[in-house]
Amino acid sequence: MVIGTIADTLTHGVETLNDTVSGALFEPVIRLGVTGLARSGKTVFITSLVANLLDRGRMPQLLAASEARILAAYLQPQPDDTIPRFDYETHLGALTARDPHWPDSTRAVSELRLSLRVRPSGLLSGLQGPRTIHLDIVDYPGEWLLDLGLLDKSFAEWSADTLGRMARRPGADAFLSAVRAEDSSQELDEVRAKRLAETFTQALTAARQAGLSDCTPGRFLLPGDLAGSPVVTFAPLPPLADAPRRSLWREFDRRFEAYKREVVKPFFRDHFARIDRQVVLVDALGAIHAGPAAVEDLRRTMAETLQAFRPGRNAFLSQLLLGKRVEKILFAATKADHLHHRQHGRLTAIMEALTREARDRARFAGAETQAMSIAALRATVEQSLPHGGDTLDCVRGTLLDSGKQAAFYPGALPDDPNLLLGPAREGAEKWLDQDYEVMSFAPAKLHLKPGEGPPHIRLDRAAQFLIGDRL
Repeated sequence: MVIGTIADTLTHGVETLNDTVSGALFEPVIRLGVTGLARSGKTVFITSLVANLLDRGRMPQLLAASEARILAAYLQPQPDDTIPRFDYETHLGALTARDPHWPDSTRAVSELRLSLRVRPSGLLSGLQGPRTIHLDIVDYPGEWLLDLGLLDKSFAEWSADTLGRMARRPGADAFLSAVRAEDSSQELDEVRAKRLAETFTQALTAARQAGLSDCTPGRFLLPGDLAGSPVVTFAPLPPLADAPRRSLWREFDRRFEAYKREVVKPFFRDHFARIDRQVVLVDALGAIHAGPAAVEDLRRTMAETLQAFRPGRNAFLSQLLLGKRVEKILFAATKADHLHHRQHGRLTAIMEALTREARDRARFAGAETQAMSIAALRATVEQSLPHGGDTLDCVRGTLLDSGKQAAFYPGALPDDPNLLLGPAREGAEKWLDQDYEVMSFAPAKLHLKPGEGPPHIRLDRAAQFLIGDRL
């Protein structure tokens, strides 16, 4: 077992060293990870980013584009033949169709390689010709990223944390009743175990629909080919000292460890540990709309997700990364087009406050971080309307459910983020002074000029932060 672990670690180290040497001596590769929780807009972000790097007319804040140093951009086969290709053409077709619609969401890992022919800048620009830089975009569900926090926990610790949270969550009553009625010291009954796991999954689904973020284990919601297997057939149980062999408690403990070993660790070894830059997309407006509990859950989830990056915190990650770190992490609040631009600064400030602990931990581990508010695809236009002797800053777009055009005022975000985070930390049931509404807009019909990608908000700034220094 020890020899196998050492061999795996050394093999990964050699692969990482080979990638580094190849990138330095031949054609540099930037591996950009894109993740986020459900409905945060990962698929749209990648599609719009690629489209705007191919046609750079709307990317003035990406310096290599505004300085006309990107001579060409083109898609080519990805280097890893075992990972599905991100279906860029189909997703772009959905957004640019005569009757546009949002593409399907991320359900598994996918990858896309965009190659950029770039003229160097600075003192050496006259001595060097153009070079090719490959951007490998790795798309994976945010639910899987949250599993990183499981690596530090035992089954007993995870069970206590999860049951404590579920006691305050909507939609968890059926599971909590079932787990209270279960005698986990009794010998495993596979039928009862499966029923308990299904009820637990239903409670996770209800929590996600209520706008909550921490819905681990992530594969319970997106099991893929693991559906029905023992590795995703367990649930949290109340503490039990000296559980007998072959009991339900001991078997769920074993399956939890198998989930970490067979599902979580291989994902981070094969994908996450090879990422250079990372963007985490967050539907902060959706959490605010869902209420204080959702905001506090989001804040705590973001902090716990990166907790394992603290030096010495997790032996598995310390061995795995072998000094290789994610160099930059962008925390992006999506759907900024649902607000008038006068509120974008407030949304960014809220995003900074929500991710403060996560960004501090990432910086402590050596990563450069930034928070901003973006819209990868702008679906609305701004409009100011008179109301009661005042003027409301609204956005207008096509409603997703009815297809009708409507102007919408979501409410004014506070200048001070603590007016939201304070009640959230204190466990308030609802906002005292304001109701924050969220509408679902369909993508707007696009009329693109030659050389222009889809309209966006600050996607060029996001690209400059993530990859600008390597161009």
